Amino acid sequence: MKLHLLDRSTNNTAISVRINSYPNFLKIWHYHPELELVTILKSKGTRFIGDSIKKFQPKDVVLIGKNLPHMWLNDANYFEENSKLKAEAISVHFKENFLGDSFLDLPEMKSISQLFEKAKQGIYFKNVPKKLRQDIKALTTSSDFYKTHQFIDILHKLSNHKSYKLLASSGYINSLQKEDSTLSNQVIGYIFKNFNQEISLSSVAQIANMNTAAFSRSFKRVHRKTFSKYVNEIRIGYACKLLQENELNIATIGYESGFNNLSNFNRQFKKIKNISPSSYLKKHTNHTK
Repeated sequence: MKLHLLDRSTNNTAISVRINSYPNFLKIWHYHPELELVTILKSKGTRFIGDSIKKFQPKDVVLIGKNLPHMWLNDANYFEENSKLKAEAISVHFKENFLGDSFLDLPEMKSISQLFEKAKQGIYFKNVPKKLRQDIKALTTSSDFYKTHQFIDILHKLSNHKSYKLLASSGYINSLQKEDSTLSNQVIGYIFKNFNQEISLSSVAQIANMNTAAFSRSFKRVHRKTFSKYVNEIRIGYACKLLQENELNIATIGYESGFNNLSNFNRQFKKIKNISPSSYLKKHTNHTK
């Protein structure tokens, strides 16, 4: 599946707000350097964000981080020749520094800065109040000055919204950023460099100058998961990326991702993604032909 860079530049305004109203949404797997806040007004379908594949429906509110691949694909009946269905959504595009480079350094903006950090994986906000969705819609008719002021208030409210779900896995995000990473931590850098090879706990503990038991406890305390789970999530995230590209068979993808046999790859993939690699591939290719 080819990934496209789309132009979503905001031109001479801090943010760009528009209502998209078409027979169906753009059927292109794409990314852009701007963050995007999407509110679905009409239509249903499947939402692809990183390696997350979920259904979408009206009232859904999602924040997509910069350069995170995504696509909103309507159900098949929206593509029928005589369909009278409409796909409508409000899209707000903006840069992280839309109010200046030091904007997020202000103490008052801490929660919004944390929101943008979470958005790297994509955020689905559950049960967004009607009033907040109306505030988002009101952006479409506001003047540039009030639009910017209102948008900061919307971001603040979303940053304090307690019910949400992160979408793309951390492993997928790390695999996207692997080549550009400047991680200073030698252990994490070693994992990213060697995740598709055999990595032993003892060899990584040696890099950290710790015995294996102490390193294992320390790693779990810092990352809130075991070392083996962390490595497997990186591998599965990378495997999802290869599956989406659909250029290699599943067995090869398993080996390329660091698994030494197909059964272990299938087992770990299903454990982490709740779906088999073949079903994941079929779901992606069926929706993106």
